[in-house]
Amino acid sequence: MQGSAPPAAPAVDVYVSAGSNVGPEENLRLACRELARRFGPLSMSGVYRNPPVGFTGDDFLNLVLRFRTAEPPAAIVAELERLHVLAGRVRRLEKFAPRTLDLDLLLYGDAIIPERAIRVPREDILKYGFVLGPLAELAPDLRHPVTGQTMAELWASFDQRAHPLERVGELQP
Repeated sequence: MQGSAPPAAPAVDVYVSAGSNVGPEENLRLACRELARRFGPLSMSGVYRNPPVGFTGDDFLNLVLRFRTAEPPAAIVAELERLHVLAGRVRRLEKFAPRTLDLDLLLYGDAIIPERAIRVPREDILKYGFVLGPLAELAPDLRHPVTGQTMAELWASFDQRAHPLERVGELQP
């Protein structure tokens, strides 16, 4: 059929981790507000407090967000980078440092994308309690695209003593 648009990509569930230890409540609210404006309704885990990993500093507040979109992963990553700039994040040479906002694309449906700029599922899911704990709360039955285990199973077998988390409540808009 002449002039017809290509079929739209199907919407998928997208999971994003959000953390901050510089003005955390304000910066996490900013991220949630902007992501909802761009991608629609969000589902959110509770907010968790944890000590910084890899450096000494103020505790982080972390949560995981879910939304549905048909936008490609590169567009989502570009939006996350825009929000880093909006929150005043300054990229430093050291990997572990205080952050006004740290947003990472964790999962894009059940896709496995090994590209350096995108790389999903994000390895942080299996490495850090401040990512896996909130993700397991938000989506306990979700299966990891590589391991096949549910997030609840992964969290149950995770060494939670090495990565202590304290659930401190819900993010209020």
